[in-house]
Amino acid sequence: MIACEALYALVDELPRVRLAVVGDFCLDVYWFVDPAASEVSLETGHMTLPVAHCRCSLGGAGNVAANCRATGRGTVRAFGAVGDDPWGREMMRLLEADGIEASGMRTIADGWSTLAYVKPHVADEETQRLDFGNFNTLSDADAQTLIADVEAALPEIDLVIVNQQVRAGIHTESFRAMLNALIERHPTIPFLVDSRHHGDAYPGACLKLNDHEAARLIGIERAPDALVLRDEAVRAAETIYRRWQRPVFVTRGARGCVVFDETGLCEIPGLQVLDAVDSVGAGDAALAGIALALAAGQPPAVAAELGGFTAGVAVRKLRQTGFATADEILEAGRAPDYVFNPELADDPRGAVFIPATEIEIATALRPNLRITHAIFDHDGTISSLRQGWEAVMEPMMVRTILGPRFDSADESLYGQVLARVRDYIDKSTGVQTLVQMGGLTRMVREFGCVPYDEILRSEDYKKVYNDALMEQVNLRLVKLQRHELGIEDFTIKNAVALLHVLHRNGVKLYLASGTDEADVHAEAEALGYADLFGGGIYGAVGDITREAKRDVLDRILQSVGSDAAATLVTFGDGPVEMRETRRSGGFCVGVASDEVRRYGGCPTKRARLIRAGADVIVPDFSQLPALLPLFGIDPEA
Repeated sequence: MIACEALYALVDELPRVRLAVVGDFCLDVYWFVDPAASEVSLETGHMTLPVAHCRCSLGGAGNVAANCRATGRGTVRAFGAVGDDPWGREMMRLLEADGIEASGMRTIADGWSTLAYVKPHVADEETQRLDFGNFNTLSDADAQTLIADVEAALPEIDLVIVNQQVRAGIHTESFRAMLNALIERHPTIPFLVDSRHHGDAYPGACLKLNDHEAARLIGIERAPDALVLRDEAVRAAETIYRRWQRPVFVTRGARGCVVFDETGLCEIPGLQVLDAVDSVGAGDAALAGIALALAAGQPPAVAAELGGFTAGVAVRKLRQTGFATADEILEAGRAPDYVFNPELADDPRGAVFIPATEIEIATALRPNLRITHAIFDHDGTISSLRQGWEAVMEPMMVRTILGPRFDSADESLYGQVLARVRDYIDKSTGVQTLVQMGGLTRMVREFGCVPYDEILRSEDYKKVYNDALMEQVNLRLVKLQRHELGIEDFTIKNAVALLHVLHRNGVKLYLASGTDEADVHAEAEALGYADLFGGGIYGAVGDITREAKRDVLDRILQSVGSDAAATLVTFGDGPVEMRETRRSGGFCVGVASDEVRRYGGCPTKRARLIRAGADVIVPDFSQLPALLPLFGIDPEA
């Protein structure tokens, strides 16, 4: 994966990149209809559709060009066709407003309508679409003019993006033949093709396809909403590369990107996104990132990674044009939350276990590993004192989001909020509570039930939640102090025994938690193992910009040196510690614990931990004789 320093250098290079975009330039037209002003038409007797306001945005090749310009900030030249009509004039205005050089856009007066898609919206719901340009046919003469314009610009272009969006666009049979000849005449200029209907038309170009398009090229048909299997995507990428000997990029949505080139196969993981997403336009954003990196001289694997960052930023932008800026890319790439092994995570039938155990091997084991440092998450990994925190957070979040509408909200709104909260809690498990409350603040704004001036700060929401949770925790601590319940009633099976074995074997132990640091100390003391953590006990310190577990890893690596990361293991039931340890080069043991029983596994946790990069999954620590040898520890020592 690309290092931060290399990413910064790449982003610094992007403004010097020069791109051309050749393709089907479209216009998306949004009519927002307000029926309140509707009246009966005297001419037709039908009710009118009053348009309260209209908004236009670039689509097709236009959106690709806009993404390239917004992300790279360099030269982007557009080559395509518009009609001599209002939509064409609006498209030219938008291109110029975005800083896209549009002298290569040909205005065709006869027989061509600008590709425009009018989308009436009534009460935020899109109704029947009106399409312009479905009967276009590009003449051979116009095709020759377009190709000549592109060729004349090539001396000042680093890479050409070829977009094919619609059947009635510029990619006629004649145009395809002319463009192929152009590609052959200029073998030193890279061409990158993204074609919906003619993916096999340009054998001299690099190819970017989604997984369904790639599968179709090798004879595999999948329904639009059906999953294309990883093996199918890999086979498609390799087959297409072997056919034309050009790099192939197969995007897989949230599952990342498969790349095949002369170096072989490379898989770029998808990114974990906690907030609500809008996947429309993600493909164009990915294409822009790939193109910019290739044009800057980067290898295909790095290009695919940049494409993942640009798409990951774009999908987070709701109700707005989803372009990724340079600063947003740098933030996304600083510590990316990758999704690993999604197929294994979603389908436990592929699980591989150490014989006669419940210890699942999710990745290749490390031979001759002898650990010297171990990080433990606390809640759900060792302690179950906070078991049930989700049952406290869920109603608190729902009530907070609905605010004054909590009692009056209809079933539909209540269901939307509840589903959104449950999804967010599931995805954010393991991060600081303060960060989770930041997500709550965003959801409060998103649903709009609470007046703006009544929305609290993340710190205030955290206090409300923490007060409710601590009532539950304190009751359990009282029972522990009275000896009504014992340590074994509040710890995962054999967790304390594991701590003692590692401590006896000279492994330096660290305790890390997203809970407030003072509370972590108090709970570890109450459960009797605080003194085992010679490396320290760490928790949240109230600074939302600092992630406790990430901070722990930074401190460990600074104290023992980066070479010792290979002898570091982390035990945890949350994704944060898995991702951070994997990023640092350590070994990850995901603890898919059932916190109610305190032994046995939780399938939901298993999937979450594998996606976060766990190397090994255990339900608890009941099988230490089989687990400890993985880390070079003698179970009898």
